[in-house]
Amino acid sequence: MVSPFAWFKWVALFSDWAVFAEGFKNTILSAFLALALALILGVVFGVLGTSQWTLAKVINRIYVEFIQNTPLVIQVFFLYHGLPHMGIMLPVFVVGVLGVGVYHGAYIAEVVRAGINSIHRGQMEAALSQGFSFWGAMRYVILPQAARLVLPPLTNQAVNLIKNTSVLAMIAGGDLMYHADSWSSDTLYYGPAYIVVGLLYLILSLPLATLTRRLEGKTGVSA
Repeated sequence: MVSPFAWFKWVALFSDWAVFAEGFKNTILSAFLALALALILGVVFGVLGTSQWTLAKVINRIYVEFIQNTPLVIQVFFLYHGLPHMGIMLPVFVVGVLGVGVYHGAYIAEVVRAGINSIHRGQMEAALSQGFSFWGAMRYVILPQAARLVLPPLTNQAVNLIKNTSVLAMIAGGDLMYHADSWSSDTLYYGPAYIVVGLLYLILSLPLATLTRRLEGKTGVSA
């Protein structure tokens, strides 16, 4: 029986390195865009979760509970097949970024909410007494103080987000996993392909994971 990691399979992979390079580039781009979306949603919904208005808190809980308690794969599947039925036609890459960004936005919202709640309520009261609006107080007083506390768990979420971009392969999103699956299906050389994919994800994730541990040591906050 031929080994799944036979040398001739590695030779074939190296000769087609451009396929994996293209997927690697798309994974980096999708992770960056999804993280930007997740941060925006996370901050907005995290602030809503600490608001004094009941409706804002209800909106926060609906978003967080629905997203966190349904699988990412199912969410991306319904976005991919559901949006066209609503007359919204988006490239599959954008659908994947949207799905991953919305998914991790819910987790970041909880991180932000916890960070805000850790700041003494007197800070908000003092800001309001100085004429700040609720959103102004959040922007200039509360969030800058909470940022140091939420940075380690946010970095950890970035690591998880990078790995979860592999869900784009399910909708032919052009990411690293999709290119590896396509190449392996054509050649049947799955062993080398998945080893290389794993190493490339490690290259992206390991520096952030190391940064998370260092931030935890400096702040004393666990991710």
